[in-house]
Amino acid sequence: MILIHDRLLDALSLEAKNLARKRKNHNFHASLADPINRMLNAMEPDSYVCPHKHEKPDKREVFILLKGRMAVFYFDDAGAVTETAVLDHKEGNYGIEIPPGVWHTLVALQSGTVVYEIKDGPYRIEDDKHFAEWAPQEGSPEAPLYLQKLLKLLVPNSNA
Repeated sequence: MILIHDRLLDALSLEAKNLARKRKNHNFHASLADPINRMLNAMEPDSYVCPHKHEKPDKREVFILLKGRMAVFYFDDAGAVTETAVLDHKEGNYGIEIPPGVWHTLVALQSGTVVYEIKDGPYRIEDDKHFAEWAPQEGSPEAPLYLQKLLKLLVPNSNA
């Protein structure tokens, strides 16, 4: 039995807060070769996930919000934001499924944000994500400014 409880979410969030990347996974799949990867993903607001897509091999991703608030951004091939969504229990938005081949990124809007993530496997680092050339890479000096630019695109009443 795999039970997801507050102690696990809180411990994972605490780990994320103390890591340089400001995020931490907790895998439920037994191996990276599993055909369905399932994990908890704790993220803090300063965590930058470079926009990316999953194709060749095509993989869909599902994020179900367990705690906190999270913004999701979709982009076109040139890097323009095409859609945004805020996952927030108070707004009645609990999760999102991202189809294969769609440029996207996620941004935690509250400290302690944790999502349950489901993604087609197997996980192979060499072809799992295709990062956008039009966006700053993770860890670059431009990444925090780009993250702030994205957050300004959210509707004003989203309390981002």
